[in-house]
Amino acid sequence: MAEQDTYAEFKDAVNMTATELEKWLRTDESKDVGQKSSSGAESVGHDSGRKIIKILGTKKADLTEADEAHMRKVVGYVHRHLAQHPKGDVEDTKWRYSLMNWGHDPLKK
Repeated sequence: MAEQDTYAEFKDAVNMTATELEKWLRTDESKDVGQKSSSGAESVGHDSGRKIIKILGTKKADLTEADEAHMRKVVGYVHRHLAQHPKGDVEDTKWRYSLMNWGHDPLKK
């Protein structure tokens, strides 16, 4: 996958601003969802959200290979998770909260 494609797909998948994501990651709902390596540990998605904030604040030309790899990971996660859309109202669901940890709010227009 070309770098340009990764960047465009990342920008498409992440529909929350760095400020919105930062605010979200401070909520209890954000901290309560996702896979954790141990009890009390930070979830994979929460850690990802912090990396996304850093990437959003970095000029495209200054992105590292590690940033690129994380951007691909984010795109893959968001696409896979969106495909598992549950029935009904998703506003207060772990499904939505997990996506938001990865920078995507499915209710955002």
